[in-house]
Amino acid sequence: MQDWATRRRAIEDSSYLVNRAGRYGRWRKFAFRMVVEALDVTLRLTPIWERGQRNALDLKKIELELALPDLPPAFDGYRILQLSDTHLDHFPALAAAARALLQDVEVDMLAVTGDVHGNPRASIEHSTALLMQALSGVRVRGPRLAVLGNHDPASMAGMLERAGFDVLVNRSILLQRGGDRLRVTGLDDVHSFYTEAALSALADHDGEFRIALVHSAEVADDADVAGYALYLCGHTHGGQICLPGGRPLVTHLKRCHHAASGLWQQGRMVGYTSHGLGVSDLPLRFNTRGEVVVITLRRPAG
Repeated sequence: MQDWATRRRAIEDSSYLVNRAGRYGRWRKFAFRMVVEALDVTLRLTPIWERGQRNALDLKKIELELALPDLPPAFDGYRILQLSDTHLDHFPALAAAARALLQDVEVDMLAVTGDVHGNPRASIEHSTALLMQALSGVRVRGPRLAVLGNHDPASMAGMLERAGFDVLVNRSILLQRGGDRLRVTGLDDVHSFYTEAALSALADHDGEFRIALVHSAEVADDADVAGYALYLCGHTHGGQICLPGGRPLVTHLKRCHHAASGLWQQGRMVGYTSHGLGVSDLPLRFNTRGEVVVITLRRPAG
């Protein structure tokens, strides 16, 4: 068994979870779920439920051009499709909505930044099948990469690999294009299953231009110190249920709180925290939309 999987399963079977900020008891997660289940029962009896589900199905496609210093010339114009927190097993109707939004999208890389799974009553096979349905109209010219989220069990890695993904768990791959090189590092989830192996993976490079794929933003400061140029993550759902103006009620971040949503800066590093495609627990959204993100890498003008 791979070392990461052994460590991951030890935490999965324990009474605690581990974040970069330290251990915390599962009782917090249990208490939050109890509150959510009570809200679920209550809101289903009101018009708010139907409105929230319509909002959840109202997905948007974000197109970003990011000018990144030191981007190798051959990667100027390189396109990345980022999907995060798909959780389609919570709300399967989202798979068709996502498929329509993504039809005929062409990119060089697909990056899934965790939480393909979500509903504990659903199988990882079902979660993965819905993801592949959503992606069926996308053309990916290069690698299909994924990392695990806090809702993904260790066994999700093998399932995604069988579906054609290269799952990066505390390791890197080196991309070559026109004689230039770019390193992509993916970490195991650092919100609930953090180990020191994550920081070791960030530090393991030979000075190439570097992109980090991590489920949450909670090691953004470490990635900046390690010299990463771009950090792609999700986890927060953009709050999912927000106050007017998009202010989230909950982000589930224990550190790096400035990186809860959208574009942000950490030192010299640029980051993007996706609002996620799907929903968890309550299949509703208010004052924030689910999204898919297409990022075009550019060399700075001049």
